[in-house]
Amino acid sequence: MATLLDPNARGRVILVGAGPGDPGLLTVRAVAALRSADIVVHDGLIDPRVLDIAPPAAQRISVAKQRARHTLPQEAINALIVAHVKTGAIVVRLKGGDPFIFGRGGEEVEAVRAAGLPVEVIPGVSAALGCAAEAMLPLTHRDHSSAVSFVAGQCKGLSDQDWSGLAGQGRTLVIYMGVATASDIADKLIADGVAPDMPVAVLERGTLEGSRAIRTLLADLGAMVTREAVQSPAIIVVGEVVELSDAQDKLARWARIAEGTHESNTFVGPAEETAA
Repeated sequence: MATLLDPNARGRVILVGAGPGDPGLLTVRAVAALRSADIVVHDGLIDPRVLDIAPPAAQRISVAKQRARHTLPQEAINALIVAHVKTGAIVVRLKGGDPFIFGRGGEEVEAVRAAGLPVEVIPGVSAALGCAAEAMLPLTHRDHSSAVSFVAGQCKGLSDQDWSGLAGQGRTLVIYMGVATASDIADKLIADGVAPDMPVAVLERGTLEGSRAIRTLLADLGAMVTREAVQSPAIIVVGEVVELSDAQDKLARWARIAEGTHESNTFVGPAEETAA
């Protein structure tokens, strides 16, 4: 099939993965698509420098989503895209990460095809891959993990999801959208048999300014997220591979602080004070 990036082809949709944040991680094909756009329908966390790649005359429409609150419901976004395409516009639907990994790209493709319109998908570097690479965290490793799984930490309710067998020795579990439910996630995994001392990392704002990579043990996950005031966007990685990363060990830090506090509160007798 001929590419839909043909500049002479009008009235079409191009779903583009914008990657985890850093504009330098855009693909060459994504840049070409943006430069051809008449309309850019974009997620809320897209870097302004990425939006600037589109022609100045291109209309930019934000359909930003936040947890439990959408600017537009998905059905309205689908209708918006279809309506613009029917005018003959080249519509770039710009999504963070990859359109087909928790990006609802599949739903949008279905809607465009149902309307009888052409659509192309340009993959992007997913949040998991981009954030893990920045933190030097290999999601698979010959000695530590032969399988990796991606799940959503907030998708139709955490209790509806079956994660049995996805985390544990020799496996890596990557959890998207899990900051708000971090304590419940830890409880769920431990109840499923994952060891409480399994290493876990939180990769916050990966590839963006102010990014952090921090780690602890599974039993401390919820507490660490609270202590460190972790904010979205962030992903959670559970598995032995976490110990190979550059993520800062926050549990060890708090243990040192607690130990220091204990020592400072130790009673010192008069003879010891004199000797000191």
